[in-house]
Amino acid sequence: MPSAAAFPDRETIADKLATLGEAEQSYIRLVFENVKQDENMTEGIELYLERATRSRILHTIKLEKAGEWLGHNAPARLQIRLLEIAKSSHHPAFAAFRTGLVRSGGLERAYPPAR
Repeated sequence: MPSAAAFPDRETIADKLATLGEAEQSYIRLVFENVKQDENMTEGIELYLERATRSRILHTIKLEKAGEWLGHNAPARLQIRLLEIAKSSHHPAFAAFRTGLVRSGGLERAYPPAR
């Protein structure tokens, strides 16, 4: 008996991030609610960024907005992982994503500095 495909798969997540309209945002928010989908989510984000590195035209504003949106909307449990992904390459696509992610302040909200 074939094993069930992971849902959502990384391609679906990457496709949703590439568009990131209202429907895609709602979809990704639902995926955030399920801890069991975290691995698929992070793999999808990595694929989204890898696709951006291979693109003929680099859409830095779009990548920054995706990073900022994820920083604002991803649960605290994913904030460190998002930053790790953003820092995993020196390619300008990753840098643009990291800029938006840092701008969102998601990591600081998830892990406020000690007093």
